[in-house]
Amino acid sequence: MSIILIVEDEIFIRQSAEGIIEDLGHIALAADGLGEALVHLAAPRQIDALFVDIRLKTLAGGGYDVADQGIVIQPGMRVLYTSGTPLTPEMAALFVGGGRFLQKPYSPAQLEYALEELLR
Repeated sequence: MSIILIVEDEIFIRQSAEGIIEDLGHIALAADGLGEALVHLAAPRQIDALFVDIRLKTLAGGGYDVADQGIVIQPGMRVLYTSGTPLTPEMAALFVGGGRFLQKPYSPAQLEYALEELLR
């Protein structure tokens, strides 16, 4: 069982991911942006993975800002990025935390596989 922090500003997508992750037997924490994410990241527990939308509307740097700050607070954390935009080399160059990418829309099986690969 791992602790996964989901940072997604679209409530229905966030709730869906939270349900899938919990159904997989993990603990899901949810945040809609950097502020809420930092509260979870600063808590005295190890977060195993960050599942973050690259295109967060409230941040100029989007999910990259969350991942960059999060990896400083939780150095062992792995990062799974997601976006409705196809992955480009420029996007991948900004990944931290062993970054992997999951294209939206994704199925529960695709999210399960991506998390398994990330947490290995």
